[in-house]
Parts: sequence; structure tokens; C-alpha cells
Amino acid sequence: MDKAVDRVAGRAVAARSARYAAGLTVGAATAVLDLILALFAGVALLPALALPRGRPAASRVLAALATRVTGIELRRLEKFYGDRLRELPPAAPHDPARAARYAAARIPLGLLGGLILGCALTGLSWVLLALFGWFVTTIDHPLAVVGAGFLGLFVMILSAQGVYGTVLLESALARRFLGPSRQDLLERRIAQLAASRSEVMDAVNDERRRIERDLHDGVQQRLVVLGMLLGRARRGRDPERADALLLQAHEESRRALAELREVAWRVYPTVLDEAGLRAALETVAERTPLPVGVEYEVTPPAARQVETVAYFVVSEAVTNVVKHSGATRIGVSLRREGATLRLSVEDDGSGGADPAGGGLTGLASRVAALDGRFGVHSPPGGPTTITAELPCA
Repeated sequence: MDKAVDRVAGRAVAARSARYAAGLTVGAATAVLDLILALFAGVALLPALALPRGRPAASRVLAALATRVTGIELRRLEKFYGDRLRELPPAAPHDPARAARYAAARIPLGLLGGLILGCALTGLSWVLLALFGWFVTTIDHPLAVVGAGFLGLFVMILSAQGVYGTVLLESALARRFLGPSRQDLLERRIAQLAASRSEVMDAVNDERRRIERDLHDGVQQRLVVLGMLLGRARRGRDPERADALLLQAHEESRRALAELREVAWRVYPTVLDEAGLRAALETVAERTPLPVGVEYEVTPPAARQVETVAYFVVSEAVTNVVKHSGATRIGVSLRREGATLRLSVEDDGSGGADPAGGGLTGLASRVAALDGRFGVHSPPGGPTTITAELPCA
């Protein structure tokens, strides 16, 4: 198993490295073309820029040219370095001034990438020549051949580091010139906080309505039946019938108490405070009619509010699976990776869950209240996987 995992990881690293090298190759070619285009445009538009009347038209031409070049570069970055831009993708080049600054700053970086790739090819050629000289031809200076081979290998290692560093620089350059500004980030954050506050209020109101409905349709009806049985027992004159009515009343009181415990458990389980999240999830697994496997690797424990949200996400997700999916098994996984608690609930049901449904929307609101991420993957035919990432810091 470990060897298979290592092979898969090795192939992934090799594929990513090849993609980065291809991206630098294309970037070096476009940098040369951009440099030639910039020189040609500068020479062609120099007379217009020197004249006050021609300056606006020349500026518009340069802005359109820079925007076009930046759009091409953004597509290249997305194609080859998409994993590096996933956290903060660059914005569209709507500002010609920012696009022009980015296009000018990217040319030397693209040329640097081409230089690094040239060094890598040079090192590879030295290694191949050393191998060819050692195994195929007769050599007069074996130490020189070995030294050339090791020097070529050393250059290749340095070039590999240079490729990775240049990829990071290109991603950082795109975020610096084309990404959202500090004001844009603050406005986006304010909008997110306002939306999450509204979602939290909606979730609280939905929870109140659910508790009221559970009490009205369950416990209250049991208590009404209990009162009627006790009243009939008091008014009756037949001792045997009165005993039977009291026995029924006792059964109804027991059922009412059980339903009241269920409602209290759904409001907030005391075991979460007494024994922690793991014990609460194991209790959920025991109370579920389907087999539930729980994988719990949360060390150190998360904050109490994080554990509370994680518990309710798992509990409600499991309840939805039992009610709607037709599944035969459920898998629950919780892992802490650094400052993030990652959880997933997977079932083998029929799939087709609607992320906009009431239950899943409520879970998403709980997660959003902690600045977390919530996802639902439920293709028709299944399986359905519900994921959440909760910040622990």
C-alpha cells in the first residue's frame, strides 16, 4: 500500500514539474514576443506620444495592447499554474494601468524562466555526454568525464529549484498587480460578514421553529393523551379499567419523557460538554439505524465552538442520509490539519442531494458563521459526500 501511494505521489510530482516547465517555456516565448512587440509599439507610437493631440490615442492603443497581452498571460497562468492561483486567483485585467504595469514587469521574469530552462538543458546535456563517453566511447580523462557528469547533475538540481521559484514569483507577480486591492478585500470581507450574520440569524430562527414543531407535534401530544387517560381513570368506577388506564398513562409518560430527551439531545447534547466531540459522534453512530464508521484524528482538540459546529454538521448530515438517501452505510471522517478541522460524511445512497435544500443550507450557514467552507458532492446515482473545513485558530 505504501509503495502504491509513493508511486502515485511520484507521478503527481513529475506531472506537476512537467507542467511548470511547460509553463515557463511558453512564458519565455511570450516574454520575447512581448518585448519585441513593446519595442515595436514604442517606436511606432513615439511620434504620436511626442504630440499633445496624439497622446490620448497612443495611450489608448498601448492600454488595449497591454490588456490583450495580460489576458493571454492570465490564461497561461491558469492553464499551467492553476494550483498556485487557487487560493487567490488574479482578477480580470479591467484596469489598463495595472495591466500595463504587469505586462512590463513580467517580461524580465519570463526571460529569467527561459534562462533557467536553458541551464537545465545544459546540465542535462552534460550528464548525457558523460554517460555516452563512459559507456560508449573510449575516454582518456575519466575524472574529467565524471566531474562533468556531476556538474551537470548539480546544475539540473539548481535549475529545478529555479523553476519552482520562478513559478512562485510569477504567481506572486500576478496577485500583486492583478489581484484585488486591499480596499477590494476589505469590501469583500464586509460583504461576507454581513451575509454570514444574516445566515446565522436564519439558522437560529429555523432551529427555533424546529424545536417548537418537535415539542408541539411530539411531547405536547403525548402530554395531552396522558392527561386524558388520567382524567378517565379518575372518573371511572371500575377498578380494573382504572388500572388499565393508569398503565396506559404510565406508558405515555415514558414515551413523552423519551421524546423530551430526544428534543433536548437535538438542541444540544450534554455528552459534548462532558466527554468531548469524539464521544458525541460515537453516540450519534450508536443511535443511527445504519452502520456508521467514524474516523477521528483531531489532535489537539479544537475549540468548543468549533466542536459544536462539527457535531451538528455530522449529526444533521447523518439524519438526512437516513431519511432521504436510501443508503446502506455511512462514513464519517474528522481530521485536524494544522489550524483547520476537516470533516466529511459519505454515504452509498442514490445521490442527487440539492445543496440549496433547507437542511444543507442550514449546515452551510453554521459553517459560514465560523468562516469555514462547506461543500456537497452528490452526483445522480451517488455517492454523496458532504465536506466542511473549520478554522481552529
